[in-house]
Amino acid sequence: MSESLLNRVAAGQPAAVAECLKRYTPLVWSIARRLCHDQTEAEDGVQEVFIDLWKNAERFDAQRGSEDAFVATIARRRLIDRLRKQDRQLTATELSPEISATQPSVESCLQSREESEKIRRAMQQLKQEERRVLELAILQGCSQQEISRCLEMPLGTVKSHARRGIQRLKELVGPETPGANR
Repeated sequence: MSESLLNRVAAGQPAAVAECLKRYTPLVWSIARRLCHDQTEAEDGVQEVFIDLWKNAERFDAQRGSEDAFVATIARRRLIDRLRKQDRQLTATELSPEISATQPSVESCLQSREESEKIRRAMQQLKQEERRVLELAILQGCSQQEISRCLEMPLGTVKSHARRGIQRLKELVGPETPGANR
């Protein structure tokens, strides 16, 4: 088996860095566009992702998953960290009265927590392939195309797993959970 691209990046091979940019820029951009508020923020975020990726390339382990999944995970985490950092920089005076007035009640927080726990338990009952596809779609925000590449699975199979997984979740969660029939 040939050495992975990220292993070559970790070894400091200049050609590997250029190939990494070429191969993973579309994936990282798609995640950045989804998570960032504007173009400039997305551009800065993409730069941070690639710097983080190159610093952490030696952490890639082909036994634990694909390179695409590793890159997508680093991108998503870095971009979310960036958004959280920006959100923390907001001061209370910058918040409009309408936003502060929309604080959720304790009851709604408890209800949401219970619903989340019910869905988490239902997810554990899905077939592994269905669960993995839904986790990438819901938790990682990946498109079906990205999931297909990450899992090295045909697009039609990804769509089938997603559809069956969602249908099974609806059956397991039941109609009394808000959002279960969407």
